[in-house]
Amino acid sequence: MKEQLIALHKNAYVPISNFPVSACVVTKDDSMFFGVNVEDASTRAGTCAERNAIFAAITAGYKKGDFKEVHVMISSGKIGTPCFVCRQMINELFDRDSKIICYSTNGETKIYTVEELCPYPFGEEDLK
Repeated sequence: MKEQLIALHKNAYVPISNFPVSACVVTKDDSMFFGVNVEDASTRAGTCAERNAIFAAITAGYKKGDFKEVHVMISSGKIGTPCFVCRQMINELFDRDSKIICYSTNGETKIYTVEELCPYPFGEEDLK
């Protein structure tokens, strides 16, 4: 997975930040969907790699509860975690014990659960 994520960095569209991020979402049937971050001059209209991968899976017909894990790699050589917008999306679609596996380009890996990265979730039940 690490090599695939590193290779994906070249596909990121990051003319402003020059900070490629790549991600892979794995579903419970072991299908994989990849994404990279895409930004633009307004910076608000772009999207993160994690959400791009999630959206690709949803476009292919996967639903809440079909997701198993997220893999994410930032380009700085450090381990990075999903931003809070991505965490919200992950929290809504993944089980609380699903894994979020974060890699550095230097070969380090850190594994979290959704519950660890989203200890105080906001979800559908909060809107009722």
